Amino acid sequence: MKKLTILTVALAFAFTANAQQATTYAEKLGWPKGARVIILHVDDAGMSHDSNEGVEQATSLGVANSTSIMMPCPWVPEFKAYLDKHPTLDAGLHLTLTSEWDNYRWGPLAGKANVPGLVDKQGAMHKDVAVVYFKAKAEEIDKEIHAQYDRAVAMGITPTHFDSHMGTLFAKPAFMEKYIQLGIEKQIPVMFPGGEDLFYRAEAKAAAIAELKKQGKYTEGMPISEVAALDKAKEVGEKIWKNGLPVLDDLHNSSYEWNMPDIAHKTDKQIQKWYTDRYIESIGRLSPGLTMVIMHCTDPSETFKYISDTGRKRKGDLLAMTDPRLKAFLKEKGFILTTWREVMERRRKVGAQYPP
Repeated sequence: MKKLTILTVALAFAFTANAQQATTYAEKLGWPKGARVIILHVDDAGMSHDSNEGVEQATSLGVANSTSIMMPCPWVPEFKAYLDKHPTLDAGLHLTLTSEWDNYRWGPLAGKANVPGLVDKQGAMHKDVAVVYFKAKAEEIDKEIHAQYDRAVAMGITPTHFDSHMGTLFAKPAFMEKYIQLGIEKQIPVMFPGGEDLFYRAEAKAAAIAELKKQGKYTEGMPISEVAALDKAKEVGEKIWKNGLPVLDDLHNSSYEWNMPDIAHKTDKQIQKWYTDRYIESIGRLSPGLTMVIMHCTDPSETFKYISDTGRKRKGDLLAMTDPRLKAFLKEKGFILTTWREVMERRRKVGAQYPP
């Protein structure tokens, strides 16, 4: 999965003066005021055998505690067999509307004839979010995400949550509406950062500055504009909460954009230290609230390079999650680890106690 660049554009919003005083969704869900509650989530289960290995190691040997499955992909049956042996693992659906790799591809579960706007000339899903934006209709999005849910249920998978591969469901309000409707209809949580988003907003600003510097257009102290649509995040979050589902306060989705210098020639020990240091630094900046930390743990075999050139980067995520230093840091700083399963249980318990 590529970084949710569309989500970066669509969801970060201007900081308000009373941000630190606002009641977080974590508090509404019953955690104490000031608590930093995190879900350590691994994307891309079912995408490949190596991805499955990464998820399994990160969640069984490391501190990661959640994942989501790409239902159109060929290695889903293998991961389902693992779930059968580990039924308490937090496993949602990584709703998939793109097929981004050159030589390893998948098509829609709804069938090409039913969702022509989601299919390219190879009969696979489009590689880019932008193409989906311009070619797909909201009705096709709805058909496909329902088809992915239906396959999961038919296989005996009860999803703990929904999220979005490459952020495609956040690309257009009409797409996001179908995504949220599916969650409300099935009463399954949808990944959505509808709180103050302090970390996510700061990361988006830093990314914008980095891009301007790359283009030679940045001047120190120049204002970095917020996107007008960003103020809709809280409104959408309130709608989700009102309909009985939990909401995130923030989102940590940075690691896919981390670039370790000369990573191809580094040892696993060197990669582990570099990635663990980055996770410790960035997670340490999280504010109180419920935050989902997204990563792509993979144990790349010799063949993974024929799928993607991101194998070493993804292994960095895996090595960090299995590093005792990260576990010790989280404990020392008082982070509370939770899962989507627990978050939804808490949402049911509080009911209408906190109006949106």
